[in-house]
Order: sequence, then C-alpha cells, then structure tokens
Amino acid sequence: MALPIQQQARIWAVIAAVAFVLLWLLGDVILPFLLGGALAYLLDPLADRLERLGLSRTWAVAVIALGVVLGFVAAVLLLIPTLIRQTSQLVQTAPELFTGLRDWLAARFPELMDDSSTIRGQLDAIGAGVQARGGEILEGLLSSAMGLLNLLMLFVVVPVVAVYLLVDWDRMVARIDELLPREHAPTIRQLAREVDRTLASFVRGQGLVCLILGTYYAVALALVGLNFGLVVGAVAGLVTFIPYVGALVGGVLAIGLALFQFWGDWVWIGAVAGIFVAGQMIEGNVLTPRLVGGSVGLHPVWLLFALAVFGTLFGFVGMLVAVPFAASLGVFARFAVARYQQSALYSGGPTAMPPPVAPPAPPATPPERAWRGN
Repeated sequence: MALPIQQQARIWAVIAAVAFVLLWLLGDVILPFLLGGALAYLLDPLADRLERLGLSRTWAVAVIALGVVLGFVAAVLLLIPTLIRQTSQLVQTAPELFTGLRDWLAARFPELMDDSSTIRGQLDAIGAGVQARGGEILEGLLSSAMGLLNLLMLFVVVPVVAVYLLVDWDRMVARIDELLPREHAPTIRQLAREVDRTLASFVRGQGLVCLILGTYYAVALALVGLNFGLVVGAVAGLVTFIPYVGALVGGVLAIGLALFQFWGDWVWIGAVAGIFVAGQMIEGNVLTPRLVGGSVGLHPVWLLFALAVFGTLFGFVGMLVAVPFAASLGVFARFAVARYQQSALYSGGPTAMPPPVAPPAPPATPPERAWRGN
C-alpha cells in the first residue's frame, strides 16, 4: 500500500531539516569533502571520455590526477607568488592611490575638498582602512597556525577525497539509483538529469569562461604595462560568473589604476578601457554561447540571493552549496509550475494527465548515463 502524499512530504521535510542542521553543525569539518566532491563532479566527464578512449577507470583517474598536479605545481611556481606580491603591493599602495584621487579632486573641485570636507575625510579613511584591513587579512592568512593547518588539510584531504570519489563515481550513482523510491524513481531521474544539465552548463561552462577571461585580462593589462594587472585580471575573472559584474568591477578598478598611473596619456588609458570592452564582447558573443549555451535557469539575481543567504547562514561552506542548491531549486520550481499548469487548480476543469516519463535506460547503459542523459 502506497504511503499518502502528506506522509511522504513530512518524511522528506524531516530529511531536509536534518541535512540543514548537519550542514550548520559540521560547517568547516565537511569543507574538504564538499570540495573533493565538487572536484570529482567537475572532472567526471573527462574521466568518462578517457574511458571511451580505452583506458580503465583507474588509469583515467591517474592521468587526470597527474595533469592536475602538474598544473597546480606550475601555478604555484609561476603565478601564485606574483599574485600574492601584487596583492600585497596594491594593499600597501591604497593610501597613495586615494591621496592622488583626493589631490586630483582638490585641483578641480576645491570647494568640495577643503580640510573640513566630508569627501576628503572619507577618501583618507578608505585608503587607511584598505591598508589596515588588507594587511590584517594577509597577515592572518600567512601567519595563523590554524589557518596554515587548515590550508594543509585542504591540500591533503581534498585531492584524496576527489580521487576516491572519481574512481567510484559510476558505482555510487548506481547505488543511489537503487535506493530511489520505486514509485517516484522515473520522475527523480528526470529531475536529476535536468539538475545535472543546469549545473554542468553553468559550473563547468562558466568556470571555463572565468578562467579564459581572467587570463585574457591579466595578460592584456600586463602588456599595456598596468601595475597590478595580474590582480585586476584575477578579480575580474573570478566574478565573471555574474553577467557584466566582472567587466564592471575589473574595468572600474583597472581604469582607476590607469588614471593614476597614466594620467595625461589618454592613449594608454583608452587601451585599458578597450581591453574590458573587447572582453565583454568576446564573452557575450563567443565564450558564453559556446561554453555555457542558452539559458540554464540561473538568473544572476537569484544566484546572488542564494550566495548571500547561504553565505550568511553557513559561511564559506554555504557559498559552495549555494550554486547547486539554487540550480536544483530552479529545476524543482519549473517542475512544480508545469504540474500546476496541468492541474484543475490552473485550468478550472478536469486535471490534465502529465506526459509519460521516459522509462529508465536499459541495464547495458551505465547508470550514470541514465542520470546525465548522455
């Protein structure tokens, strides 16, 4: 005898509440495991392709792990020291930058910049605050014993978790498929495929867009000779997952630095502005259509809301969970709206029968393909 829908809803609500409580209580403890699981999810399609080329799952994971290690070592040797040095220099130079801005405003708008002016006081306070807070953050990251210990734990635990999950990914998906409630298994598989499509399009595609644009901005700004170009490129690339925000934040920061560095030389200032205009055109016309595809159902405002709420409630761990949660909730909301439009509540007549759900893939197809739909 099937359980009443109300009782099923109560059971799943309790399970969801327990999951949220565990996320709240464990917090930083589960951070390496969440990062390892996210890394395994991102790399699983690559492992599948290597398997199709003839490698065993173990050898495919070994090849991926070797490539990741080599890329990480190259980044540590070539990029990270320069990025840290430029960030530290930018923090130390912040008061000078704001002093220059204050002097420029004083020369052109003297009535706004007298000794008692609020604007002058705010610029001085912002410059000193950036230097003080930035120094505190850098010092805390570099000198805190607990921070170093946590960092070492991340470097050790995350790769181990990712490798084990990547090796066993297909078996885990098959086991989860076996545990699905039989009555709702076809619907859950359909929703899981939609969630996976949304996450794959957004996380993997947008991650590549961020990496490509961040590299482009850093290299282009370095070629025009802008100080701290690597930091500006990294910041612009990091926030590119929100449309227009990466170009806006990076552009304002880069043009501000260019005005301070190249004042009077409008060709180089225009070149810095042109870099971000070209980057925005490349992103909108080439990268996003090819790597992310069409709309994946993650509106920037909804994504920002999820990041803000989960970041406030659960800290950094919550920000990691926010994107998959937002994608999943969007899929569930569209599913609920579709069912509502098929119901008598919407039409005012007899309930429309939903279209039949495709049967599960035959046993010869790996269970993961049934979930991913590829």
